[in-house]
Amino acid sequence: MATQEHHEPELELALLRRGVDQRSNEFERCTRCHRTPLTGERIYEFPGGKLACELCRHELHAEPAASRIVHAHTIRIIDQRGAAG
Repeated sequence: MATQEHHEPELELALLRRGVDQRSNEFERCTRCHRTPLTGERIYEFPGGKLACELCRHELHAEPAASRIVHAHTIRIIDQRGAAG
């Protein structure tokens, strides 16, 4: 039985990007730069629900109501290329 190996790099990349974009919507983002803060980075909460990363905190020109450390973001990647179907 011959194994046919056919790769569609453009399709794989498009699917990966779509999945990452969908997952990234689940994470908190900086209101100013829209960056997802890194694990271990401090994020600042401002009145009105605004969030700021460490880099943009001073650009909001207000005192934060609270701050906290970002905990690990987990993304599970399952490689099914070798799975028989």
